[in-house]
Amino acid sequence: MNAWIQQAVALIKADAQRSADTHLIKLAVPSLTGIDLYLKDESSHPTGSLKHRLARSLFLYALCNGQIRQGTTVIEASSGSTAVSEAYFARMIGVPFIAVMPRKTAKAKIKQVEFYGGRCHFVECATQMHDAAATLARDCHGHFMDQFRYAERATDWRGNSNIAESIFRQMRLERHPVPASIIMSAGTGGTTATLGRYIRYKGFDTTLLAVDPENSVFYDVWQTGDRSIEINQGGRIEGIGRPKAEESFQPSVIDRMLQVPDAASVAAMYWLEQLMGRKVGASTGTNLWGMLTLAAEMRERSEQGSLVTLICDSGERYLDSYYDAEWVAENIGDVAVYQQSLATLLDGGCS
Repeated sequence: MNAWIQQAVALIKADAQRSADTHLIKLAVPSLTGIDLYLKDESSHPTGSLKHRLARSLFLYALCNGQIRQGTTVIEASSGSTAVSEAYFARMIGVPFIAVMPRKTAKAKIKQVEFYGGRCHFVECATQMHDAAATLARDCHGHFMDQFRYAERATDWRGNSNIAESIFRQMRLERHPVPASIIMSAGTGGTTATLGRYIRYKGFDTTLLAVDPENSVFYDVWQTGDRSIEINQGGRIEGIGRPKAEESFQPSVIDRMLQVPDAASVAAMYWLEQLMGRKVGASTGTNLWGMLTLAAEMRERSEQGSLVTLICDSGERYLDSYYDAEWVAENIGDVAVYQQSLATLLDGGCS
């Protein structure tokens, strides 16, 4: 093996060895008697999001396939969190990094990419990201990481400390150790693929609910089986949803899907902040809305059990967007009706 590749792989593996697992937080919602809610806090990774796991896997995959060598420029199409994490690993092994992202991406994410030595290349719409990244990689003889193609295959879904294995390990001593359901939004589809495959591989009696925001085709693709569906509009919930069914999205491992209004995702963000005193990103809000929808259904059926979802990243990245009332009013709309629905659930009524 090339000595430089050996060194790069060793650096990434050493970084993983130094990293502790992320916390599994139990929410206190007294009105949901017998239903336990958990949040896997992926915001505690060194680069602040779930995408840290993905970026590590993508770099190892590309290095071991001989696609990244000394001096190779790495290019990624990302609205922010994957770009931040990939910039971190690119700096670690000493290669240039360019992130192709929509111009409207949160400023905090742009600054973080640049902090790790990456460069941002802007496009006007999310639908332009892939082609722009592929063109850049061709022009500079670099490597297009292409998270939307390789996410589902770069991660070892059988185990090896992946997120699914971590969740079930951390749940072992809980009242309901095998979750009734795990809830996850899809961006690349890599995490839902890992979760769904691991559940089947281990034979757990757990369902996988995938939640999808507005302006995304994943729900329709899952429902119809037609992977050719596309829309010419980008989403408003950063990091999740896509205008076309990327290769990494694997609908066959998903048991159920739920469409979540963007205003509901933002309302759920605010609900969690009131409950925990912490800000989270809007994709976490999408996850939460799905989890609380399931919890309400379980309560109506007098069922007990546990539900698990993820904190994808911190809300500190979105102070100038989702946590800005004027921005939300202009870009998302009225969230009050969804806030009232969640307040009713929290008070013990019907959601």
